[in-house]
Amino acid sequence: MDAQELVERFEAFDDWSDRYRYVIDLGRQLPDLDDAHKVDANKVLGCQSQVWVVVREATNERVVFDGDSDSSIVKGLIAVLLVLYSGRSPADIVAIDAKPYFEQLGLAGHLSPSRANGFYAMVARIKRLAAERATG
Repeated sequence: MDAQELVERFEAFDDWSDRYRYVIDLGRQLPDLDDAHKVDANKVLGCQSQVWVVVREATNERVVFDGDSDSSIVKGLIAVLLVLYSGRSPADIVAIDAKPYFEQLGLAGHLSPSRANGFYAMVARIKRLAAERATG
């Protein structure tokens, strides 16, 4: 599934509770991150929940991410971000602005400020990891 397809799926839901359940379902579809990756170096700072994002595969053409959380809604938000960012080139990842995507999905007005801050902290970590691959 690509980002546009995900937006279309979200638009099919009539209310926020359906979208919320779908985000949780997306998170359930993500494989659990191996415990060896659940270390401080892989943590996303700025999230209320425990969140880890790691690079599974990286080349100049694409970076593939994995992520996990101890919160079902946050794990779903990770899944949403992986649709947007994972599998793209480092340059594309750094250039993509998640805010319009977040708004198109209807998430911007329905998450608590702390949850939204955590979402953008995940975006920042993904972009930082991609930038390191582009220059490293």
